[in-house]
Amino acid sequence: MSLDFGLRNVHVLITGASGGIGLEAVRTFLQVGARVTAHYNTNIGELASLSDVVSLKADVRNAADVERLFDEAAKQQGGPVSCLIVNHGVFATNDAHIADMEIDQWANTLAVNLTGSFILSKAYLRALRSASDNAKDTASIIFIGSTAGKFGEAGHGDYAASKAALMYGLVPTLKNEIVSIAPKARVNSINPGWVATPMATSLLNDKSIMEKALATTPLQKMAKPEDVARQIVVVASPTLSGHVSGVSLMCDGGMEGRLLFPPTSA
Repeated sequence: MSLDFGLRNVHVLITGASGGIGLEAVRTFLQVGARVTAHYNTNIGELASLSDVVSLKADVRNAADVERLFDEAAKQQGGPVSCLIVNHGVFATNDAHIADMEIDQWANTLAVNLTGSFILSKAYLRALRSASDNAKDTASIIFIGSTAGKFGEAGHGDYAASKAALMYGLVPTLKNEIVSIAPKARVNSINPGWVATPMATSLLNDKSIMEKALATTPLQKMAKPEDVARQIVVVASPTLSGHVSGVSLMCDGGMEGRLLFPPTSA
């Protein structure tokens, strides 16, 4: 059976696209015929080898830089962004309980993960106002949330707070606002749990951490970047998900919560 995603020639902008979930999302959107603009912050990484992609550098914390990102994307792709995938994010490598967390760490995580998402959404919506009817008909914002936003993350309250704000604050708000600009437009989030990306290699090799991570996960396996990327494309599809908006979709193997301490044997 042939499946039409309705994304052929649709202009998709993916932030944080130089590795992990973002890079796999770039490849998956290309497979369904989308025109892809890939954002990166400092390191272009494997994007440099993808000839069919427009790769652009920008600091998502800077409103002027984000405006330039959208202007340049529209110029190089022959029209404004129709589908925005807000995938970028920072996760501090150190464990810091709220009682001990430095204000600079909190401020930087919120600036990148939350304020950056606000700046991107604002620029996208303002550009969408003057977009063609075709671009408006396929309009969509998808935020990449996290199980941290649902269950919390001890030692990483800054990250958990930023993701929860996207999943339960921006998504339900924007899904009501975007339709005043584009009546068929939708806003959702895809929320992964543990994902086997290169950045997580050291954790994946630690048996005790993996036992704890998977203790409440029925599927008993880590997600691969392509598992998340495929869900992003399905939700972005106006033909497959055209009546799906305001949804916070967990992509976590059925995780039911977190353990505060490693499991003990009976």
